[in-house]
Amino acid sequence: MLITHHSLFALKLFSVLGCGLVAGIFFAFSSFVMSALTRLQPAQGIAAMQSINITVINPLFMTVFLGTAAACIFLAIFSVLRWHQPDSVYLLVGSLLYLIGALGVTIAFNVPMNEALAKVDSGSPDGANLWASYLTNWTVWNHIRTVGALGAAALFTSALCH
Repeated sequence: MLITHHSLFALKLFSVLGCGLVAGIFFAFSSFVMSALTRLQPAQGIAAMQSINITVINPLFMTVFLGTAAACIFLAIFSVLRWHQPDSVYLLVGSLLYLIGALGVTIAFNVPMNEALAKVDSGSPDGANLWASYLTNWTVWNHIRTVGALGAAALFTSALCH
């Protein structure tokens, strides 16, 4: 029982830190990276974002991003199985916020926009048109990812306190 308690504590702590770190990354994009890219000429902005979208797929980021999602899946299942515990609602809602609000939004909205941007010629008129809508739409969905990950971090922090 003691090992289970310590393992659960470690998983909750990992989830708090993972959600917080991911929220921070998303916040950085929402608060200044996308604004900086907006100030560039479309061809330069597209090229920069294309490079970012390639570079972000690395073991360190993917371990945090997807490892946190895996922890959330485990915590969601665990919370349902022990619903009578006081922290279960925090674990379940926090897990759903991250899985839907951060991971789900990324898969459903941000990644398809990134894939469309990857296919466009950065110096073409089509590229400039896509870039104008990309900046607005991608950033709106990124705000949602930020709130989802931050909300999950707050709920997992509450679960640690119980």
